[in-house]
Amino acid sequence: MLPTFISDKFRFWSFVSMVLLVFVHGYNLEERYLQPWSLVGDALTLSSFTEYFLANGILRFRIPMLFLISGYLYALHDQTPNRIRIKKRVRTLLLPYLLWSGLCLLLMFWLETFAITRGWIAASHIAQIDETRALVHEYGVGETIVRWIFAPLPYQLWFIRVLFFYNLAYPLLRNWVTGRTSARVFFSIAVFLWLATAGLYFAEGEGLLFFSLGVWMQKSAFNIEKPAGWLKPLRWAMVFVFAAALKTWLAFRGFVLIGNGVFPLMVLLHKLTIASGLVAVWYGADALVRWCMNRRAFVWLTSFSFIIYAVHAPWVAILIDPTFDLLGRGPGYQMLTFIFLPLSIIAFAVMFGAVLRRLWPAAYRILTGGRGI
Repeated sequence: MLPTFISDKFRFWSFVSMVLLVFVHGYNLEERYLQPWSLVGDALTLSSFTEYFLANGILRFRIPMLFLISGYLYALHDQTPNRIRIKKRVRTLLLPYLLWSGLCLLLMFWLETFAITRGWIAASHIAQIDETRALVHEYGVGETIVRWIFAPLPYQLWFIRVLFFYNLAYPLLRNWVTGRTSARVFFSIAVFLWLATAGLYFAEGEGLLFFSLGVWMQKSAFNIEKPAGWLKPLRWAMVFVFAAALKTWLAFRGFVLIGNGVFPLMVLLHKLTIASGLVAVWYGADALVRWCMNRRAFVWLTSFSFIIYAVHAPWVAILIDPTFDLLGRGPGYQMLTFIFLPLSIIAFAVMFGAVLRRLWPAAYRILTGGRGI
C-alpha cells in the first residue's frame, strides 16, 4: 500500500501532467510541431519567448512524469501475474485507444461535410495523409484502417500504445532493472536512446527510460518521499529554469551564432530541463500538492484526467487558426490563444466528462477504462 500522501502526489501530478499536455499541444508559434531542437520562425518578443519557454521547456517534464508514475504503480502489484494484468490492460488501455481513435475519425468525417470546419481541418494538416490529400473523406479503406489502428488522428494516443507494450514487456524490464550488472547495461542503453530522442512504433527512448526508472524505484525502495542530499529541489529548480531559458534563447538566436551546432546543444538542454524539472517539481511542490488535494473541487477535477487527455487533441491544434481569426490577430493574439484555447478545451472536456458520467456511466466506464468512476 502506498502512503496516503504519495498516493495523493501520484494523482495530483497525473492530473497536472494531463492539463499541461493541452498547453504544450496548444503551442502556436512557427513551426508548430515541436521537437527538442525546434527553432522559432517568429520574432523574439516577450510573448513568443514566454510561449516557447513554457511549451518546449518548463512544461516538458509531464510525459516523463506520467511514465515514471505508470512504471512505479505497475511494479507495485507484482502479486498478480502479468498475464492477468495484461488482460485487464486490454480493457483499460487498448479498448479506449481504439474507441477514441475511431470516434475521432467519425467526428472528423462528419465535420468535413461543413464548409467552415472542412477548411479548418484542411488548414491544420492534422488529417493529411500525403501531399495532395488533407481530409478524411479522401482516405481509402486501407488508409482509414491504418489511421484507426496504427496512426490515430488523436496523436496523443501514442502514449497508450507504448505504455501497453511496456506493460507487456514488464517481466523482462523488471529483471533487467533489478540485476546489478544488467541494470547498468540496460540503463546505459536507455539513457542513450533517450538522449538520441529515439522513436520506434512500440517503444521510444523517453517512455522506455522513465517507465523502467519507475519500476526500478519501486523495486529498489528508492525514497520518493524525501530527497537525498543530491536531490535537494531548490538547486534543481535553478537548473530547471536556467536550462529552459537558455534553450529558449537559442531557439531564437542560436542558429545565427553557431549554425548547426545549435541542434545538439538544444537537445542536451532539453534533456537537462526534463531531468531537473522532474526532481524540482516532485520534491519541491509538496505544499502545493497538500493544499490542492485538501480541496474537494480540485479532487473532483482530478477524476477527469483521462477525459482531458482523450478529448483535447487534435481539436486544440485545429482550432488555433480559427481562434486567431476570432481575436482579429490583434496585439497579443498568440499568447491569448495559448492561454485561453487550452483552458476552454479543458473546461469542455470536464463538462463533457461530468455529463457523460452522470447520464451514461456505462459508456463513461468503457471510454475511460474505468478511470474516474
